[in-house]
Amino acid sequence: MEFHTDFKPLTVQPQEIEEKSFEMITEELGEHSFTEEQYPVVQRVIHASADFELGRSMRFHPRAIEAGVEAIRSGKILVADVQMVQVGISKPRIEQYGGEVKVYISDQDVIEEAKRLNTTRAIISIRKAIQEAEGGVFAIGNAPTALLELIRLIKEGVAKPGLVIGVPVGFVSAAESKEELAKLDIPFITNIGRKGGSPVAVAAVNALSILAARMG
Repeated sequence: MEFHTDFKPLTVQPQEIEEKSFEMITEELGEHSFTEEQYPVVQRVIHASADFELGRSMRFHPRAIEAGVEAIRSGKILVADVQMVQVGISKPRIEQYGGEVKVYISDQDVIEEAKRLNTTRAIISIRKAIQEAEGGVFAIGNAPTALLELIRLIKEGVAKPGLVIGVPVGFVSAAESKEELAKLDIPFITNIGRKGGSPVAVAAVNALSILAARMG
């Protein structure tokens, strides 16, 4: 059986496609209240999700961009809540400053401790992460329980992250965890509502690492 089609493959280079996409996003988004520093993060979130409502719902602590760039350029650990976030992050831009992207949720000691305490691996992974990632960037896109635990530890003065990117997706505690994050007086990037997810966390981290690299 033969199939005939008039389809012609695109010959546009990936960089050109991305640039055109960004132009379309800027045009369609229109007026907004994001600062010049915040907008690249919003732009990449929309690019990753094709969701303008999600983009408009992004919220930033006044020092979020500065703190994130500083943490990356200082070689701080970047903690991902799940492997999907870890895999999506552009490692070379993190590693060139001596940093690394770590995820703890599948570590054997985390699994065993979660079983022992009858709690989630996400919660235990955060407890482990804060022991070696002080001043680092925490990117949470999947697990609201991880974000709530991190918030609890920050309030207790145990956790001292450089930046928290808290954008978990879901119906149980996702929106609530982000509301709690936005109340903290620490650098954060989050959004309003149930939407979010690993691609959003990845987009935010990659936007920050690009900004860091552009500083030379």
